[in-house]
Amino acid sequence: MKIFCIGRNYRDHAKELNNPVPSEPMVFGKFSTALLKGNKPFHYPEFSNEIHHELELVLKVKTHGKHIDPQFARKYYDEISVGIDFTARDVQAKLKAKGHPWEIAKGFNGSAPCGEFVPIDSLPDRESINFELLKNGDSVQKGNSSDMIFHFDTLVAHISKYFLISKGDLIYTGTPAGVAEVKIGDELRASLEGQELLRCKVL
Repeated sequence: MKIFCIGRNYRDHAKELNNPVPSEPMVFGKFSTALLKGNKPFHYPEFSNEIHHELELVLKVKTHGKHIDPQFARKYYDEISVGIDFTARDVQAKLKAKGHPWEIAKGFNGSAPCGEFVPIDSLPDRESINFELLKNGDSVQKGNSSDMIFHFDTLVAHISKYFLISKGDLIYTGTPAGVAEVKIGDELRASLEGQELLRCKVL
């Protein structure tokens, strides 16, 4: 199982971190040990003092493929959920300043909580999907898939140019504006079209 992630896929998020808007999807990965399922708690790592939440829509790949044409891309996924891309922002800043890869800041153990999956065709409008993150009961991130720079089919096609996608692979599709720090004791709840699919306690 592979975890593909997309960076800077919402203009407002790129702006809030003073990053340029990409001209093509920015792909990076997390390791399988990053995946956190079943509403298990997130254990704050000892190597960081600044962990940020990044709420994302997550696609689950249903069959293997490579060099996929965008017009056929939707045949390769049929389930969706919400997930959190936990980021050690202080570590990431140091790595970026040195021109080093981000894996330590993005792919560490438990850094990819993922909620329950639902059929994407069960949603009111697969082209306009609302999702939201609550922190301790307060809304801290809201997004809609229509605001993506690169939409689902484009992402699947682009990733498949470089990597074989396989059944069960996950694609974290990018975060909207509103990323912020989490603290020990925080409770995060993420929903898709008003349905809560993920709960995560920070310990």
